[in-house]
Amino acid sequence: MTLRAAVQMDPMDGINIAGDSSFALMLKALERGHTLYHYDVRGLTWEAGRLTTPAHPVLEVKRVKGDHYRFGDPITLDLGRDVDVVLMRQDPPFDLGYLTGTWLLERIRDETLVVNDPVSVRNAPEKVFVLDFPQFMPPTMVTRDLNAVKDFHARHGALVIKPLHGNGGKAVFRIDEAGTNLGALVELFGQVWPEPFMVQQFLPSVSEGDKRIVLIDGEVAGAINRKAGEGEFRANLAVGGYAEAAALTPREEEICAALAPALRERGLIFVGIDVIGGEWLTEINVTSPTGIVAIDKFNNSDTVGMIWDAIERRVG
Repeated sequence: MTLRAAVQMDPMDGINIAGDSSFALMLKALERGHTLYHYDVRGLTWEAGRLTTPAHPVLEVKRVKGDHYRFGDPITLDLGRDVDVVLMRQDPPFDLGYLTGTWLLERIRDETLVVNDPVSVRNAPEKVFVLDFPQFMPPTMVTRDLNAVKDFHARHGALVIKPLHGNGGKAVFRIDEAGTNLGALVELFGQVWPEPFMVQQFLPSVSEGDKRIVLIDGEVAGAINRKAGEGEFRANLAVGGYAEAAALTPREEEICAALAPALRERGLIFVGIDVIGGEWLTEINVTSPTGIVAIDKFNNSDTVGMIWDAIERRVG
């Protein structure tokens, strides 16, 4: 089966070809003979019931730094009529620009498969969707209230505070048992972001790793264990963490089994969840999940191919 696929993502010049999941998906698409287009979410235009965008046919992608892609001449693409699937792969922030993209893509759902489903992406941001599964989470609070945070700190000790709609480990802070700088940090978050932030009990078991588990159409495809680099407590690869091979614990298998029906029901085909210490679920990543290149490297698997298999089944 050959598909016409449009990838909504950031500019190609700035991506990390060694580990970028979107780039890996594009490589596999062309390998399978799919027709591929690249476009920027900022080019979306809706008029008279049609959603269009300037786009470039993707003629070639390869893992050659500085020469990793080749585009054809720009065209105007009707995302309802001209393609079979749209991959919504631009990086967060999950802001009004991101939300507007989901509102526009929602209007072609009856014509074109959008991965992940734009309504579900909008309604299931990583650090909010996870609240549906409190039985697997560490003690957690979502707030803007300093007094509430102080009370939480008194009850749970060392904390992690992070933006509700951040990504890649950016602006994630640890507050020690003494509460050093707690008030100043809450004040800063309140000034920088209009929405509440997330507060969680610090888990010492993060030293054992922060596992990224990828689920495809609700099924476990693989996992990597991410560990923090020198002088860091954050294990995200984007902030200097490193990856190692990993298998699932019984608790992690239980978490994945509990999540699977909700992911399938919502049309969340490609999802990455984060689990600390083999038992604590902290995020369900649905906007632009990563990790598949590292998983395939360590496990000699074809997670990228499994994603396209799932897409082809949905379209077929």
